[in-house]
Amino acid sequence: MPKMTFIYPDGSKRDVEAPLGLSLLEIARLHDIDIEGACDGSLACSTCHVIVDPDWYDDLEETTEEEEDMLDLAFDLTHTSRLGCQIRMTEKLDGLVVKLPNTTRNILLEDA
Repeated sequence: MPKMTFIYPDGSKRDVEAPLGLSLLEIARLHDIDIEGACDGSLACSTCHVIVDPDWYDDLEETTEEEEDMLDLAFDLTHTSRLGCQIRMTEKLDGLVVKLPNTTRNILLEDA
């Protein structure tokens, strides 16, 4: 089974099994890793924002315009930021490393 590493804002790391075909958001939830994912992966928020290790960024599928629009709303945005709901685990991503940002922004709650 492929594996991946989540790095928490405090620098601690958690290696997890990452079933093929699941999104990073789904993998995080499977392992009780604290990623909000307020829109449940429907690409309507930025609360599953992750920062992809630069060594892995070029191995990912290209971002869509919709994902880029949602990323514009994320805090702690970097040039390797992505939405966890938009990254699906593949064999090629075995060993992927992502960092959780210090903060997230839930625009769904702000609009309520």
